This record gives sequence, structure tokens and C-alpha cells, in this order.
Amino acid sequence: MDLFYAIKEPISQLSGKILRNGLKIIPSDHKTIFLTLFFSIFSTVTGVGIVVPLLPIYAHDLGAAGIYVAMIFGSFSISRTFFLPFFGRLSDQKGRKPFILAGLFAYVLVSIAFLFSSTVEELILIRFVQGAGSAMVMPVVQAYVGEITPEGSEGYSMGLFNLSMFLSLSLGPLMGGVIRDVWSMDAAFACMGLLSGAGLAFCFIFLPPLSEENLSLRRQDPLPWPVLARDRALGALFVFRYAYTACIGIIWCFLPLFADKAFHLSGSQIGLLVMLGVFVSGVLQLPMGYVADRSHKNFMIISGGVLSALGMLLVFFSNSFVDLLGAVSLFGAGGGISMPAITALAVIKGDEVKAMGSVMSVMTMAHSLGMFTGSILAGLAMDFFRLELAFPCGTLCMALGTLCFLILIRKP
Repeated sequence: MDLFYAIKEPISQLSGKILRNGLKIIPSDHKTIFLTLFFSIFSTVTGVGIVVPLLPIYAHDLGAAGIYVAMIFGSFSISRTFFLPFFGRLSDQKGRKPFILAGLFAYVLVSIAFLFSSTVEELILIRFVQGAGSAMVMPVVQAYVGEITPEGSEGYSMGLFNLSMFLSLSLGPLMGGVIRDVWSMDAAFACMGLLSGAGLAFCFIFLPPLSEENLSLRRQDPLPWPVLARDRALGALFVFRYAYTACIGIIWCFLPLFADKAFHLSGSQIGLLVMLGVFVSGVLQLPMGYVADRSHKNFMIISGGVLSALGMLLVFFSNSFVDLLGAVSLFGAGGGISMPAITALAVIKGDEVKAMGSVMSVMTMAHSLGMFTGSILAGLAMDFFRLELAFPCGTLCMALGTLCFLILIRKP
């Protein structure tokens, strides 16, 4: 059985199968593309995961106030949000590989820049550049995977691909905490550069050249942005993804500080905290993706939203390291249930409107805006009230996002 089509048919039965681009393809070619994207994103995001959870502590050591810590994360989101519509639309028209390679190369340059940074302002600028690189990678890679996904397997295929991101995000923080404890922050930055370079090498060598890729691109203009903006179903996906990612922004940006100041945890323990929520979500991606292809996706999304909101609230009431572990695990379980259904519906919508790259850009914009507003909200709560109040704010955001999703999916 083919790994990618494990729930569908053997390779011998897939020869000549018609996929979303309307062309006959060789399954092994698409397996190679999928595995290349899987392992490239795994290595690249692992490198990012090593560094990002440590940035709040690094910035705090440089004298940054809460709002500046938030801006280090927010500059990434602002940059990515600004560039996403351009790169997503251009990849629909020009091809995927050039944007993926350019974005991964930007990640390598950012890793080098981190090694020479010494002020909070430099960290904000570096993260801004990293956001532009991310805008060329994530939505384009997801669109690429969406286009080679057989109809009816959207949940499983995107769940399998999401596995690479969630496992790498869970492994990265744990590695980062250990590297910081044993060596230094500079060693963490160097590891990020090496892993990003490995992802770049994978894509450069194994993705088909643009001349071959163009054979699978649709010879038509993507759906205009004003039309996409009025789509209620896409709006529902956007709002839920935004709310969930705002909570991630709060956790990634301020849970390390909260754990450090309130519980005096070590770098390894903080890394384990951030890792566990992502790891739980990652482990659930594949089975929940399988379920999403066979059950009511909207119900899965709403259930996941409720669990995530509860997990955020439990962080506020935590009294020990074990309590924090339970809270972030529950939050991760909510994401593990809802995200495969969200990405599956996004693939279906991208195929429906004939603009896979644009739809994935919209979803990544929701991610960026959520990270930005979540971190800003937490920063303001830290500066004007108490740090731990950021987490009930996340609960409210997740609850409202789930409610808005429920309203928007109802037919007008």
C-alpha cells in the first residue's frame, strides 16, 4: 500500500486516476512530491520550533517589556499577512516550486541573522523578514498538497501532512530547551539554520522542475478576491482558524514567561510544556483526518473548539507543573480534533473555486492575524493587569470563534 493513499487503493489500482487538476498522473510521482514536502516542512519547522519558544525569554533578558515581546511575534504575523495574498495568488498562476525555494532560503538567512542580533529592535526586524519567507512557504506547500489529494481523502491527506508540522513543532521546543540548558541560545539559532537548509535541499533536489509542474496548473485565472471574501463557508473557516491561532499565540508567547516567573521551571520543563500541547494535537491529526472523511466535519470543529477553550481556561487555574501539562494537553486535543476537518474543508473549497493557493493563503492569513492579535492581547494583559489573565482572554476568543463558525455555516 502507498503511504499517501493508504486509505484509498493500492498503487496498481491508482494508475491513471483522475485528480483535482483533471489530468492523469502517475501515483509514484505524487508520492515523491508529498514525501518531499512532508520531510522538508518537518525539518524546517523543527528548526523554527527550537528557537521561537525561547525568544520571549531571550527578549526579556535583553530588557524587553511585555508589549515588545508581543511585537517580536507580531512583526512576523504582520509581514506574513501582508505578503500572503500576493504569493498565494502568484503561485496559482506561476507555479509552486520557485516560491517554496525562495521562502526556505529566507529561513536560512534569518537563522544567520539571529546569531548576530543583540537588541530587541533587531529581533523585531528579523522576525518581519521571517514572516515574508513564511508567506512563500506554508500556503504554497499546502496548496501543492491539496492539488495532489484524491477527492474524498482530504481529511486523511491533510491530516497526514499536518502531522509533519505538529510533530516538528512538538519536537522543536523540547530540543530548544535542552540545547539552551546544555549549550546556549546561539547553538539553538545555529540548529535552526542547519535544519532550514536541509529543508531547502530536499525541495531543490526532489520537487519536479517548474516546466513539469506547469503541466498540472490550471490554465485559467483564479477566482477574484472580492468573490472569495463574500464566501460564508470560507469566512467560517477563517474565523475559527483565527481564534484557535490567537490562543496558540498566547501560549507560545507568554506561557514560557508564566511558567518561568510563577513556577520557576527549567528550560527543559518549559520546552516540554510547549511541546506537549502540539504533540497531542499532532498525534491526533491522522486518526481524526480519517474520521473527518467519514463523519460530520462541522461537528468535529465545534467539539474541538470547546475543548480548546476549556484548555486555555485551565491554564489560569493551574497550581503546579502537572496542572499546566494537563491544560495544554486538553488544548492540544481540541486542535487535533478540529484542524484536520478545517484543512479538509479548505481543500474542498479551494477545488470548488479553482484557487487552491488563494484559499490556503486566506487560511494562513487567519493564522497570522491570530498569532498577532493573540500575542498583543497577552502583552497588554501582562503590562496593564496580570500575566495570567491572558489565558482567560484566550478562552473568550476561542469561544467566540466557535460561536461565529456555528453561525456562518448556517445557510443564510
